[in-house]
Amino acid sequence: MLSFAGVLALLAIGILAIVVATPAKSTTGKSQSNDRGPDSCSPVIIAHRGASGYAPEHTLGSYALAITMGADYVEPDLVMTKDGQLISRHDNELGLTTDVANRTEFADRYRTQTIDSNAVSGWFTEDFTLAEIKSLRAIERIPDTRPGNARMDGAFQVLTFQEIIDLVKSLQISQRRTIGIYPEIKHSSHFKTLGLPMEELVVNTFHQNGYRDSDAPVYIQSFEINNLKELKRITNLRLLQLYDSKSLQPADQVLLGADITYGNMSTPEGLAEVAKYASAVGPDKSYIIPRNEDNSLGDPTSFVADAHAVGLKVHPYTFRAENTFLPKEFQSDNPLKEARGDLTGELQKFVEAGIDGLFSDQPDIALRFRGPCL
Repeated sequence: MLSFAGVLALLAIGILAIVVATPAKSTTGKSQSNDRGPDSCSPVIIAHRGASGYAPEHTLGSYALAITMGADYVEPDLVMTKDGQLISRHDNELGLTTDVANRTEFADRYRTQTIDSNAVSGWFTEDFTLAEIKSLRAIERIPDTRPGNARMDGAFQVLTFQEIIDLVKSLQISQRRTIGIYPEIKHSSHFKTLGLPMEELVVNTFHQNGYRDSDAPVYIQSFEINNLKELKRITNLRLLQLYDSKSLQPADQVLLGADITYGNMSTPEGLAEVAKYASAVGPDKSYIIPRNEDNSLGDPTSFVADAHAVGLKVHPYTFRAENTFLPKEFQSDNPLKEARGDLTGELQKFVEAGIDGLFSDQPDIALRFRGPCL
């Protein structure tokens, strides 16, 4: 009997063959059969870094599995290479998610730099060409929590943004539905200081692939503010403002010497300002239902109602099935680090709080909870 990892590997090989062999005919970003779109059902299910609870994040296997599970959107994080190519990694530091640390030919690329006011050591995408990046292989970010994923270390390359778009467009044919793409622009200010701005390149890539208007199956997200305002000026595609912890500031605002915090942005007045350039907000879950000191869920806040009052959709992050991520009341008794609890129970509480969509590492669980989408 094939292992789950073996099944995934075969799936990825088969999907890659389909992508290579099948022309992505749509020039609008929408499925030609157009049975349903990614916003047809509620809550919208966004596969966080693909189906990253089952395969290493941001890989062909992770994205393909998420799509075949039925996810409405796939979410690639975008960073830049030395030669100005968009690739999908959660961070520009490569040590956590690739085998670069074992590649002696790149040992001299290891360094320390400041990114978004934090000192970070490692190997960075901006020091590698796309060809060099393609020689690396993906590994699981959290192998202690997801040992099953770690069995696939070395199986997948790092993908470009265009390769993800090609995958999505090709799978729309067999899936007979429109699949959304939900990229996050990572470390925008950092890359701009290096002469590698991403915003126009992301927009041009979308526009060249037929994604142009506010009804396209796309959201572009960022934790920063000014790059979203810049995007608002150059595209009609929908934008989402991400929210980190309330006491923190967006990286671009720190550089400007401004005093705005994510907490300021979560007030009714702050949300009204965000609504001037964004269509939706992506808060940490605690903005909606904070946790008590014992890690149980507290009472819902007014965040969802306040956002809806100014016309913003609410797509919180991140829903994960492992005990280590769940509220106390939804954890199982299994002591293993990789043990899973009752994610469905947590989802129920947040849907009752009125959310419009959600990011999940295990989109299949969220999809079963939501039920059939016709």
